Amino acid sequence: MNKSLIIALDFPNAEQTLSFLEGFEDEKLFVKVGMELFYQEGPSIIRKIKALGHSIFLDLKLHDIPNTVKQAMKGLASLEIDLINVHAAGGKEMMRFALEGLIEGTPSG
Repeated sequence: MNKSLIIALDFPNAEQTLSFLEGFEDEKLFVKVGMELFYQEGPSIIRKIKALGHSIFLDLKLHDIPNTVKQAMKGLASLEIDLINVHAAGGKEMMRFALEGLIEGTPSG
């Protein structure tokens, strides 16, 4: 795994996020998109950040019944996120389903 510093994009909207990222035109960052930004802007913010060439940690801490997490991961996999997390309190089965969804949703998977 890359040992780069991960910069939290704890902004409330795409406008502020993209404005911040303008200062890094010549650098490729590893950034964290959390619940606040993702829930406000949806997958489009991920696509915009990826188009700028940055790596993304999507910090949603998914935690639900196994099949729901699997389906969520299938959809998120298509965004080509570099790192995503699930909440371990969901248990082994949920984590296994999350991995299955990730594999099934990955374009080459």
